[in-house]
Amino acid sequence: MEHYLLIILIIGFAMLGMAWMPVFTKRTGISYSIIYTLIGVGLYFLLPKSVPLIDPFTDNNLTLHFSEILVIISIMGSGIKIDRHFSFRTWQLPIRLISITMILSIGMAFLLGYYFLGLALPSALLLASLLAPTDPVLAADIQVGPPNTGRKFNVKFALTAESGLNDGFAFPFVWLAIAIAITSTASHPAGLLHWFLYDVIYKFAAGLLIGFLTGRLSGWLLFRFSKQQDVIGLNAGFVAFSLCLIVYGICELFHGYGFVSVFILAITLRHYNKEHEYHQYLSSFTEQIEKMLIAVFLLYFGSVIAGGALQPLTWQMMLFSLLFIFAIRPITGLIGLQATSLHRIEKAGISFFGIRGVGSVYYLAFALKETAFPAAREIWAITCFTILISIVIHGLSATKSMNFLEKRFSGKVRVR
Repeated sequence: MEHYLLIILIIGFAMLGMAWMPVFTKRTGISYSIIYTLIGVGLYFLLPKSVPLIDPFTDNNLTLHFSEILVIISIMGSGIKIDRHFSFRTWQLPIRLISITMILSIGMAFLLGYYFLGLALPSALLLASLLAPTDPVLAADIQVGPPNTGRKFNVKFALTAESGLNDGFAFPFVWLAIAIAITSTASHPAGLLHWFLYDVIYKFAAGLLIGFLTGRLSGWLLFRFSKQQDVIGLNAGFVAFSLCLIVYGICELFHGYGFVSVFILAITLRHYNKEHEYHQYLSSFTEQIEKMLIAVFLLYFGSVIAGGALQPLTWQMMLFSLLFIFAIRPITGLIGLQATSLHRIEKAGISFFGIRGVGSVYYLAFALKETAFPAAREIWAITCFTILISIVIHGLSATKSMNFLEKRFSGKVRVR
């Protein structure tokens, strides 16, 4: 009972501390993710017998579902904040990042994992797939501001839209790794055809369609029916939280990609009545829920790091993580953005700030629930080490870099 009360106390202080983190980050330029991770490490050493150590490998279900909820909320928040009207021309930056950059990242990381680390084929593909997406959860410092601010800043827009989209677009490669681990899919054209038709075409189509339809229905209920009948107060931010869970559940019941559906819902709802102040309520409430959960996750992550998650690491694995953060993502980012009209400094900023985080944890926990993978402990260690590097490097540089880039390259636009 005392341990339970202590955990409640720690969680309460962690959530309360998030109220001061924006001011702290603004004044110091240091991301709150670093502070909370360090606190998690400290709690493990200060209270080793009072704070239970959660092993992500053995406590897979808890890790899976907690990270899943956090990613869902973050994707919803990302979509609601984006002011830019969707078209293939105006969204060419994130589209390039989730296609060219992400696929190249998966390919390069797979080759490095397979040949340099000596991982089995399914394990190498899983590792590459789960590290490829830019994380929507730990990317607050590089995302656009609240709705209807009227700021045009390509760097933050590209990273926000990318983080919202690519957690769903990486899923087919995770499923391919699972299929290869279960069967010999890689050597059978029929198995690959089934993967392409079902895990790529059908699940994407279901996610897009369900997200769009529920987004339009939600917009009609909120901005037309509710306004006429006065049945929903348009200051109820919890509606956003409810909607993202509903659409995720519906889409998953139809075996579609729920992450894709949530982001499409958010974008569709956002643009149903784009200038309405209700979007600010939705965004604010979603952000508050997200920050509270992030505080708990980062404490958990810090304690996992201190508790021995990195023990299986070898120098080759550490080099792999460093190469991914400092070479693979920046290089593939620059390749993906090569044909755009961005300034080279903007391209460098977008390419470097591909933050890794909670999405990678979710994908790994999901895959390990579906089937066993060779060297699973080692994959956890590499994933945790890569996230830790990202938290430190990007956490120390994101705020100052974004401030510099925004002063130089942002401008005012009319919200359409």
